[in-house]
Amino acid sequence: MQLTTIFNSREREMEAMQILHMNNGEGETSYAKNSTVQRKIIAVAKSMVEEAVLAILSENFPESMGIADLGCSSGPNTLIVASKIIDIVHSAACRKGLSPPELRVSLNDLPGNDFNDIFQQLPDFYKKLRQEKGGGFERRCFISGTAGSFYGRLFPNNSLHFVHSSSSLHWLSQVPAALENNKEEHLNKGKIYISKSSPVSVVEAYASQFKKDFMDFLKSRSEEMVSNGRMVLSFMGRRSADPSSKEGCQQWELLAQALMAMASEGLVEEEKIDSFNAPYYAPSPEEVRMLAETEASFLVDRLEAFEIEWDGGGGGGGGGYNDCAAGERPSKGQLVAKTIRAVVEPMLESHFSKEMDMDDLFRRYAGLVGDYLSVNSANYVNLVFSFVKKD
Repeated sequence: MQLTTIFNSREREMEAMQILHMNNGEGETSYAKNSTVQRKIIAVAKSMVEEAVLAILSENFPESMGIADLGCSSGPNTLIVASKIIDIVHSAACRKGLSPPELRVSLNDLPGNDFNDIFQQLPDFYKKLRQEKGGGFERRCFISGTAGSFYGRLFPNNSLHFVHSSSSLHWLSQVPAALENNKEEHLNKGKIYISKSSPVSVVEAYASQFKKDFMDFLKSRSEEMVSNGRMVLSFMGRRSADPSSKEGCQQWELLAQALMAMASEGLVEEEKIDSFNAPYYAPSPEEVRMLAETEASFLVDRLEAFEIEWDGGGGGGGGGYNDCAAGERPSKGQLVAKTIRAVVEPMLESHFSKEMDMDDLFRRYAGLVGDYLSVNSANYVNLVFSFVKKD
């Protein structure tokens, strides 16, 4: 029985690794063209990144510095953090009249990520580095891709000085096992994530899976990082102690409503909705702190929680999804729907099959989001933690 449970858990993790990736390519529904929210999150957290990197350099100027960006995805956001860190290190070295350390930058994501897109950006990236040589010192940076789950080991012992992750740790390693073990009884009918009507057992299953995953993440990084190494992690969360609060799950609630509307018209099986559970969890700051204290490898150096509008602050007038006339500014509902579609479409296709009309689904979703935003304000809560590896 125990071996069967372990096998099923690993099988679910492998399945999640295959479907948890953004929409690849450069098309209208791609992540590359619909990642403004994530870009703004990176921008808000950059001061904490600079503070952490400078803290490392204030204690030691290593000849070679290991850096990892976990959950890097692909597209225009991928190299922003690496570029920023290179600038910080180079400027700090120039101020001290020292030769900058060589930087070993590892870009990590799951195997389904579009690493080809990243590698195709590198020649121009390196060319720009050579052109920006200043202070008489060359910017020595070696970038590599590392495919695999950050909920396990990825790098050698004591090889990393700084770890960064943005908009990734709210994704779980798998759907909570308690929601998958009993195929005969769906615990969260009509929903695809935690909601106000979800049974307590559903909330507990999600919280338990996040606890396991985050503890695994911290343990793995503690072995890979040097003493006094730093991490800056930003991910979706909530301020409320209640996991079913709207700030943590309303976007999923509206997507479930769009799916159920299609089910009412016979366009999708209701059982398929009942059996779908998003591998996602938006924790509270207290949960994260408690888990860090329990795992005990890292100190929480700093925490910030900030809000960002669902549409990234770029909403326009009315209109339905994909209904804009040429040159017309998309509505808030459309912008939100495109952002969410770029992230969740691969996992929806995997569960509901590629025959499902995704244009129809996200047109409905855009309408529901637009209606909701017409009478409510809605912001994502993003948590940014700065951690220090203990001696």
